[in-house]
Amino acid sequence: MRMPRNDDVRVISSSIRIPPPPKPLCPLETARSHIAQLVRSFNSHSNELTRSVLLCCATLSLTGQRRPSSPILCSASLSLADSTQPQESQLKGISSSSSPASVRQSEERVLISEVLVRNKDGEELQRKNLEAEALQALKACRANSALTVREVQEDVHRIINSGYFCSCMPVAVDTRDGIRLVFQVEPNQEFKGLVCDGANVLPAKFLEDSFRDGYGKVINLRRLDEAISSINGWYMERGLFAMVSAVEILSGGILRLQVSEAEVNNISIRCLDRKTGEPTIGKTKPETILRQITTKKGQVYSMLQGKRDVETVLTMGIMEDVSIIPQPAAGTLNGLIGSFAYSHRNVFGRNQKLNISLERGQIDSIFRINYTDPWIQGDDKRTSRTIMIQNSRTPGTMVHGDRDGNIILTIGRITGGIEFSRPIRPKWSGTAGLLFQHAGVRDDKGVPIIKDQYSSPLTASGNNYDDTLLAKVETVYTGSGDHGSSMFALNMEQGLPVLPEWLSFTRVNARARKGIEIGPARLNLSVSGGHVMGNFPPYEAFAIGGTNSVRGYDEGAVGSGRSYVIGSGEISFPMFGPVEGVLFSDYGTDFGTGPSVPGDPAGARFKPGSGCGCGFGIRVDSPLGPLRLEYAFNDKKDKRFHFGVGYRN
Repeated sequence: MRMPRNDDVRVISSSIRIPPPPKPLCPLETARSHIAQLVRSFNSHSNELTRSVLLCCATLSLTGQRRPSSPILCSASLSLADSTQPQESQLKGISSSSSPASVRQSEERVLISEVLVRNKDGEELQRKNLEAEALQALKACRANSALTVREVQEDVHRIINSGYFCSCMPVAVDTRDGIRLVFQVEPNQEFKGLVCDGANVLPAKFLEDSFRDGYGKVINLRRLDEAISSINGWYMERGLFAMVSAVEILSGGILRLQVSEAEVNNISIRCLDRKTGEPTIGKTKPETILRQITTKKGQVYSMLQGKRDVETVLTMGIMEDVSIIPQPAAGTLNGLIGSFAYSHRNVFGRNQKLNISLERGQIDSIFRINYTDPWIQGDDKRTSRTIMIQNSRTPGTMVHGDRDGNIILTIGRITGGIEFSRPIRPKWSGTAGLLFQHAGVRDDKGVPIIKDQYSSPLTASGNNYDDTLLAKVETVYTGSGDHGSSMFALNMEQGLPVLPEWLSFTRVNARARKGIEIGPARLNLSVSGGHVMGNFPPYEAFAIGGTNSVRGYDEGAVGSGRSYVIGSGEISFPMFGPVEGVLFSDYGTDFGTGPSVPGDPAGARFKPGSGCGCGFGIRVDSPLGPLRLEYAFNDKKDKRFHFGVGYRN
């Protein structure tokens, strides 16, 4: 009697997640006598290696699972500030050897008269030991030394890698005594407390001892990583399927650890035929075997204990082979069948990033490969490059949802391309790229179709798939980065008909947001709109209605148009603790452009084309982001609850 071998356990590991600091500005200021443009900015890198491994499972459920969270992000930049009027001789000496062409060479050396460490406001650090740590990390930057931009960059990385600081910005100031190099740093928060979720078998004393020496001190990310490694080591030594899956630094210096432990949900016995390997009815009653197994329901799965159980069953002398096959418990993760993610954040030692991820659900799935160079070598404009390949399947209910809800269409897209991004000016960034998309529609059986149940076309070309080559340009303005700050984004896409069958259309989309403080409350106003011209597929129409659109309506139930505008106003006010109250009102319209979409999917499904909704709700600040529970009613007198994670788009 044989049982299949253990090859499927799903375990998720994720890197430390710390909210990234605001990206420092990199102004380009020119001194009076054409001092060389010595402005360089660069993204600090992390040598973190993040992996999320899928082996797949059976009767094991992973408690407290979390999606891999963002790795540690740090920032750094170099700017030239003109503070004090320099002496004439110094200006001549610098400008004579610092033509714009020569400054672009990373080997150009500049004499530094003084090196200081200050906070992000340019003031002395309150903790002198942190100043000493930053100065000790410096290798090349010393007073009265001639430095290149590359040497300054390397010392910025050394300060970040010391673990005490979340950002570092070197500023070169031309003074009467020479150029002063100031490293403006932002220390991490002071460690005030620890919260740990999901650690059911980890001893509290071991957890406390791992962090005891850090209380009252500035959080050091390198020591934090050592503490996490010791916790993971504790589980590993005991053969337990568990690990620290996420770490956050909350406001007030509170560390929050999320531990994922694979808990045994059920134990079942399956017998296989010796010759065919197919399931069969065994001669031994399952309870006879279960009595010999020490692994019990509800405990964290132990590989060592499982191995002992296998040996115990084999010693009964009635089995030829015994294996354990862990599987996911039914109903976990809302139908998520599996996920895999791999991230390398320092490819070739050049701060280049590779991300590979796969998520598979019962209906939708997405496979994505991103390769990013955050600062192309030799470029003085901080241009980044991203190469992307993606294969996705998403439900088409936003545009093609049936009014009776008895059909499910799936939009399949294969996308690949390259994008270049760079800062344009303070708070402004720009992106340009070229993307190719191969897309089509499948029915609920996975068969490609070109018409829906109303005989309306589902593709623009009339074939099973549409091919589009898109040229993309985007510019974004961001204020402080908080949700309530100002934001503006403008996106333009142009389909290039390189081949006759490729689609040709122009799409423009814009979004804006503004937050206004009104005493303890905040008024958030937002508006978005867009228009598309040319031959475009109906599944790319602008869908209106839903949790992130016009609340009070189902997803896409207001309209699916060639044009659209959505406006929203919200008033949020504190209630108690992390809970906020919200009053809101939304309006959206397609300007009567629904019939101009190929096949008029909105008209076939009796969508009104415009609608409004208002209501109230609460938001709870959580480690996953704001949790939103809202109750809305629309102009059709329909009422609906909306639940979402994160702020409204």
